[in-house]
Amino acid sequence: MRNTTIGIVAILVVVFIGGYMFLGSAKANGNSITGDVTNNGEVQKIVISEKDLNYYPQIIKVKANQQVSISLDEKVKGCLRSFTIKEFELVKYLKTPSDTLDFTPTQKGTFVFSCSMGMGYGKLVVE
Repeated sequence: MRNTTIGIVAILVVVFIGGYMFLGSAKANGNSITGDVTNNGEVQKIVISEKDLNYYPQIIKVKANQQVSISLDEKVKGCLRSFTIKEFELVKYLKTPSDTLDFTPTQKGTFVFSCSMGMGYGKLVVE
């Protein structure tokens, strides 16, 4: 009986790890899409959605020294509405799709954006 229990637990662990690795690699491959930025005059407007319980797209490219305006569409739910870019010390709860986080990135590089809990995340590439 004890050997059977250990065998069942071992099989469940293998299935769980295999499923996690399979789903994790599929998620990583599916999130390599770069978001579109609407450059309306001087403001770079970005609309982020939610897909697979994370921000979509996960990689967004913007230009340095030009104002950026980020909004979240109606698909974004829960803690993902609390949008954070720690390197720029930006945190804002975007309650509705009309709410925006506005800033001007002056430093080039790749910066992580996330929800306040770190459950959803992505990258902002400033060129």
